[in-house]
Amino acid sequence: MASLSVVPWIFLLLVVECSGRSFHSSPDRTEKKDREPLQTSRPYNIAHRGSSGELPEETLAAYKRAIKEGADFIETDILASKDGVLICFHDLTLDATTDITQHKKFSNRKRTYDVQGSNVTGYFVVDFTLEELKSLRVKQRYPFRDQQYNGKFQIVTFVEFISIALDAPRVVGIYPEIKNPVFINQHVKWSNGMRFEDKFVETLKKYGYNGSYMSKDWLMRPAFIQSFAPTSLIHISKKTDLPKVLLIDDVTMPTQDTNQSYWEITSDAYLEFIKEYVVGIGPWKDTLAPVVNNYLQTPTDLVARAHAHGLQVHPYTYRNENSFLHLNFSQDPYVEYDFWINKIGVDGLFTDFTGSLHRFQEWTSPLSRDNEDASAVLHKIESMLSKYTKN
Repeated sequence: MASLSVVPWIFLLLVVECSGRSFHSSPDRTEKKDREPLQTSRPYNIAHRGSSGELPEETLAAYKRAIKEGADFIETDILASKDGVLICFHDLTLDATTDITQHKKFSNRKRTYDVQGSNVTGYFVVDFTLEELKSLRVKQRYPFRDQQYNGKFQIVTFVEFISIALDAPRVVGIYPEIKNPVFINQHVKWSNGMRFEDKFVETLKKYGYNGSYMSKDWLMRPAFIQSFAPTSLIHISKKTDLPKVLLIDDVTMPTQDTNQSYWEITSDAYLEFIKEYVVGIGPWKDTLAPVVNNYLQTPTDLVARAHAHGLQVHPYTYRNENSFLHLNFSQDPYVEYDFWINKIGVDGLFTDFTGSLHRFQEWTSPLSRDNEDASAVLHKIESMLSKYTKN
C-alpha cells in the first residue's frame, strides 16, 4: 500500500495527464555532451507538424513521437497570439483542429478578415491571448485518422517546441516556418517597431540557434528556417546565418508577399537570385511531377535545375493513406519513398509518418553504426532461405 506522502504526487501526475497540461521546462541552453549527432549522409526525415499522421498535429506528444520514431528534424508552423507570444499552429483560424466551438465564452470572437485577397471567417489565432489559447484542446485534422487523442493536448509555444528538441537524447534539428507573416504583422504588434520575423529570429538566438549550414554551431543545434514569403527570408538574412528554405506553393498560387507566379520563382533567373539568401526550396511534390487522374506524369526538371544552382530540394508532404498515394505507387508508401529518394533525388522529405520513412531508410540505406549488424542479419536470413529452397 502506498504511503500517504506519495498519494499527493500520484494525484498530481493524474491531473497533469488528464488535463493535457505540459509542465515542460524552459529550454536548456547548455550543450549536452555525448549526444548522437545529426545524420547528414542521407535525405532528411522531416516530421511534418510532428508525427501528425498518428497524433494531433503540432502537439508535444506528436513531436516527441516523431523523435522516438527517428526524425532528423521536427517541423512546425509559427504564428503569434494576440499578446505577441509565438505559438506552433498551422491555420490562421482555430476551427479545424481545436475544440473552440465547445467554449461558449468565445462564441463572440468569430471574425472575417482578408487573407491573401480572400475573405476568411473563423476564430482567428490573433484574437486570443496565450492564456486563452492554452485553454483549448487540439484534435486530429482528418476524420480518417486516429481520433482517440482528441481533446488531450494543448497548443504549444515556440519555446516549448524548442525545449523538446534540446531535451532529446540525440541531436534533433528544428524546422520552423514563418507562417503568414503579412497577416501576422498586420494584426499583432510588438514594442520598438519589432516585426514578426524579428521576434522569430530573436527566439532562435536566445536558445543558441545560429551558424551557417553544416558549420560546427549548426551541427550542435541544427535548424532550417522556412517560409512561403521571399521578403521575410531576405529580411532575416541580415539577422541570422541559419540556413533558409523558400517554400513553393501550387502552380496556381502566387507568393503571398510579392505576388510572384510559380513560374517566376522557379525560373533559373530567380533561383540564381534567391540562392544568395536560401540553401534550398520546399515545393509541393505534385508540382515536381504533375498529376492526371491520380497518376504521376513525367517529372519536371525543377529538382535538377535547383541542384545545378546549388540548392537543396525538400518537397512536402508525404502521407501513408491511400487517399494521398498516387496510383503509380500501388498504394504503398515505401514505393513512393523509393521514387522520390532514388529516382528524383530529393534532399529531404516532409512526412506525416516519420516512422515509415525512417524504416524505409534503415532498410535501404542504414546509417554506418548499424551496417555490420544489419549485414549479419541479412546474411543469416539469406542462409536460411537458401537451405529452405534446396529442400
